[in-house]
Amino acid sequence: MKRLVKLGCLAGAFCLLFCACASKPEAEVNRSDFVLGTVCSISITSGGTEKILDEAFARLREIENRMSANKEGTEIAAINEASGKKPVTVTPDTFYVISKALEYAQKTNGAFDPTVEPLVKLWNIGSEDAKVPPLSKIKSALALIDYKKVQMDPDKLTVYLPVPGMRLDLGAIAKGYAADEIEKIMVANKVKSAIIDLGGNVFVYGKKKDGTPWRVGIQNPYSDRGEYIGLVTGGQMTVVTSGVYERYFIENGKRYHHILDTKTGFPVDNGLISVSIVTESSIDADALSTSVFALGLDKGMKLVESLKDVYAIFIDSNNKVYLSPGTNKIFTLTDNKFSLSDYK
Repeated sequence: MKRLVKLGCLAGAFCLLFCACASKPEAEVNRSDFVLGTVCSISITSGGTEKILDEAFARLREIENRMSANKEGTEIAAINEASGKKPVTVTPDTFYVISKALEYAQKTNGAFDPTVEPLVKLWNIGSEDAKVPPLSKIKSALALIDYKKVQMDPDKLTVYLPVPGMRLDLGAIAKGYAADEIEKIMVANKVKSAIIDLGGNVFVYGKKKDGTPWRVGIQNPYSDRGEYIGLVTGGQMTVVTSGVYERYFIENGKRYHHILDTKTGFPVDNGLISVSIVTESSIDADALSTSVFALGLDKGMKLVESLKDVYAIFIDSNNKVYLSPGTNKIFTLTDNKFSLSDYK
């Protein structure tokens, strides 16, 4: 049995960051560090200081230390450990992010589900221990996934998982929240322009010093070298991509990626290989990129169309690119190996 494991999503991160800051303005301050389970980079291209970066990375670590499902002592870990036993009191930001995750679970009828952690742990995709689990264990994990059972008390700020073994995972939404929090720090410190790249979750903030629009590259899902298939051009925005290239392993010649189907227990298999969301709120873009990918082209497109000021770029396994209404005004395809197709 041969297995190949791909860790992280640094290729996507590099592509997006590189395209966004191909020409560096003067007096730029920047920093990269490993936090939130990935390499996070913040470049303040105008109006920044090292002290602002200190504040920004301190906030990222605070969010990680509250919301990670993979670290001991976090609020999410406490909720998971207390499943079937008692409610756990959390901070307002953790309560908010869980509430937003449940909101998207409802919008997608569970295609996006923050209680997916038992299945995530079973597959271990993104680690050297990744492998196809036995069907019996997949069925047992699926029985624990049900966002409707999560009990939230807004007055007491408590979260309760009533079934022993239930577990939360905010991995598909927490980085988006973190990017929005960094934006608040930029506003408070009167930063003029910045690029926030949290492992491929990109937020371009403010206006570029030279007055030109931001350009953010959409990762080529077949490339590990930071190549892009096209450019999103515009003002302040967030661009978040979910795809089969981010974390995966290969077993017996078959690729298994990290976006899991909460109905089958296996990686989502609907013909899509990448979905990028462009909008103003990064927490929404983060949740939507996973949600829309899991829903597939038809249902995903309908969800995007129901939302205001949200744009989506779908890439399928035939190298066809589908754009939600209005996206053609901000996206330009640059790779002739891919083709734009009408969605009907």
